[in-house]
Amino acid sequence: MATTRNASTHWEGSLFEGAGQVTLQSSGIGTYDVTWASRAEEPNGRTSPEELIAAAHSSCFSMALSNGLAKAGTPPTALDTSAEVDFVPGTGITEIRLTVRGSVEGMSNDDFVAAAEDAKANCPVSQALKAVPIKLDAALA
Repeated sequence: MATTRNASTHWEGSLFEGAGQVTLQSSGIGTYDVTWASRAEEPNGRTSPEELIAAAHSSCFSMALSNGLAKAGTPPTALDTSAEVDFVPGTGITEIRLTVRGSVEGMSNDDFVAAAEDAKANCPVSQALKAVPIKLDAALA
């Protein structure tokens, strides 16, 4: 069964002078300020689309890796994953770097790296970032 998660953003003003708030609606865990400066310069207590992508990618990858390791009979004791998403104004997202360190009993480093490569290629967020059909409903208010 498919699940749908929702977030919304309210933005006021131009790209460079304006500001917005992104709300994580499905979970209800918060509303976060976002500005061009927080995206292209320093965060200063605000988030960015790239930070949200990094959060999604690191958590999805960790889930996929954990599942793959368990299916192979070597469930992890712990996985620590970070994602870094590079954004270049005028160009876009230029690179994503995943870093994972795991504690897995009875597994060689080579086997762990192979499992991580599989998770990187096959986690749903990795797949979505390749290219996903995007539907749009647009209208003036």
